Amino acid sequence: MAVYTEIEDEELASFLADYDIGRLVAFRGIAEGVENSNFLLRTEKAGQASDFILTLYEKRVNPADLPWFLGLMRHLATEGLSCPLPVTGNDGEALRTLAGRPAAITTFLSGVWPRHVHAEHCGPLGKALAQLHVAGRSYTPQRPNSLGPTAWRPLLEEAAATSSGDNDSVPGMIGELSSALDRILPAWPGLKGEAGLPAGQIHADLFPDNVFFLDGQVSGLIDFYFACSDLLAYDIAICLNAWCFSDDGTFNVTCARRLIEGYESVRALSEAEREALPVLCAGAAMRFALTRLYDWINTPPGAMVTRKDPMAYVRRLRFHLAAPNAGAYGV
Repeated sequence: MAVYTEIEDEELASFLADYDIGRLVAFRGIAEGVENSNFLLRTEKAGQASDFILTLYEKRVNPADLPWFLGLMRHLATEGLSCPLPVTGNDGEALRTLAGRPAAITTFLSGVWPRHVHAEHCGPLGKALAQLHVAGRSYTPQRPNSLGPTAWRPLLEEAAATSSGDNDSVPGMIGELSSALDRILPAWPGLKGEAGLPAGQIHADLFPDNVFFLDGQVSGLIDFYFACSDLLAYDIAICLNAWCFSDDGTFNVTCARRLIEGYESVRALSEAEREALPVLCAGAAMRFALTRLYDWINTPPGAMVTRKDPMAYVRRLRFHLAAPNAGAYGV
């Protein structure tokens, strides 16, 4: 989450007039993340205060995909998963335009995301991830992963082409990522047309700041704007990268084991999924190293956002490429 687009008071008042959510009593930007402009709304209706999130969609989000994202969130919420519910306007539509951007309001979820991940977070996380995958089975529209393995080589080439050379580490990083792609892509499950692993709707961006906790349990999952139809175990690999490495880059096998145990309390992994964990984890590290590298090079000056260091994911990538088998992840 971040703020790239400012909203004038008159624009906001006109926009909110199309909703039956009460009068606006507070409004502020949320300066986290890198993808969209997000704002916290507080309204009051019949003496009752309610909080909402207003999102203006920017950067990588394709406007044509927004009905799919909003539909998935509505479906998952209907299936009992705690996630933001899109709010419809007086005309029954959830997707609108504000300040020249596609925009939507969703419900606000209570809870706190973990600034410091501990093993006790990982079991509930794994369980919630599996619940998402199970609930998503009955959401039939498909959205291919636009940041999946077929996009990684072009993204690396684009980053190399736009690099100004101001950072001496970038050329070496690009070379290392290119060599890693030479190993990952030939081994990627299903990429060459052979039978793939179980697939479905995945979150694809379930970092700690997208998971809220209350009383030791997951109270909500947010930020579904990278969700897509892809390998379910790839979603686990993304979480292993995001939740199971310490600040110094050390892999925490206890966190990994708790995460997978929590997941399997709802949905059992196949043997093929277990065996594929090293390459799936390497691919997940590659994906985030590449997008962080691209953003590091291309984030506009003055953006209300902190760039994230791609080297953190390059170091994770090195660990996964050295992993001999799924035992490295506590399986």
